[in-house]
Amino acid sequence: MKDLQNLVRPNIWSLKPYSCARNEFSGRKATAYLDANENPYNPPINRYPDPLQRELKKRIAVVKGVPEECIFLGNGSDEAIDLVYRVFCRPGVDNVVAMAPTYGMYEVCADINDVAYRKVLLDDDFRLDADRMLAAVDDCTKVIWICSPNNPTGNDIPRRTIDTIIRGFDGIVVLDEAYSDFSQLEAFRRHVEAYPNLIVLNTMSKAWASASLRLGMAFASPAIIELFNKVKYPYNINLLAQQRALEMLSDPLKVERWVAQIKQERAHMVPAIAELPICRHIYPTAANFILVKVTDADAIYQYLVERGIIVRNRNRVELCEGCLRITIGTPAENNELLSALRQYR
Repeated sequence: MKDLQNLVRPNIWSLKPYSCARNEFSGRKATAYLDANENPYNPPINRYPDPLQRELKKRIAVVKGVPEECIFLGNGSDEAIDLVYRVFCRPGVDNVVAMAPTYGMYEVCADINDVAYRKVLLDDDFRLDADRMLAAVDDCTKVIWICSPNNPTGNDIPRRTIDTIIRGFDGIVVLDEAYSDFSQLEAFRRHVEAYPNLIVLNTMSKAWASASLRLGMAFASPAIIELFNKVKYPYNINLLAQQRALEMLSDPLKVERWVAQIKQERAHMVPAIAELPICRHIYPTAANFILVKVTDADAIYQYLVERGIIVRNRNRVELCEGCLRITIGTPAENNELLSALRQYR
């Protein structure tokens, strides 16, 4: 890995961050809060929240097996994705490399930040070639994006492939593990301290069934986390989201049961869909969704919409032509989908 200062945008490295009122007395006991021009009435939401979410990070550290100093919390994973560009990529100069197809926000954020986005296509079975990924890198490449299990394809990227890319690239590698709870592979997040150039993304939206909280996580070296905290907006996670997340994290066994139920339904749905006349191919999945190649993706998608069943049409995504992405729902939702598809003519 290059020296971190050489990877970070010079203006970000020298940036003096905004000083939050709540940070200035951190560690001291206060009885009167007269520093932040808050209304003294209507507690507790009259006060600004902890800008570094310390209590929440302590709980996440236990649940996720990552040291507190290696955790950043964002307004959804999308905030962390955007911060990668803002911290490391000079607009109009630097570029990033990403597998394709994959999660669309990597490219959207690249476009917003005026950073060239280089795609490396997966093969016909959605496998990632580490050598091709590294061959797409040049002197202005700051970041490589990997998603595993991948969205929208659902497949795991083998650990050996990811390790080869991390060790073979001297810039930043971002590994999005949003769907890792549904996979059998060990998550990389527990090993961020061994990879100084690795950022692992995670979220409360999938296994933790808390998409409305908009709480994303980034796990990385303390030096990278410090840069993210330097650039983020001061109070990016509101108090209500922090409190609700703490409630959710207090019962990880419930989440394990949800994940087990979703995996069980996934195992039921794959052969059930495969038997349908509309099904041409089902791709292997390690996520909470299935990518299915069908006879006519646009027509079947519209047919389901008219019946109040919403799936994702991926027909216009590279390598996913003719495909629908179907999330695993409750048994009732899944049976409703199967019933509708069996009646399609």
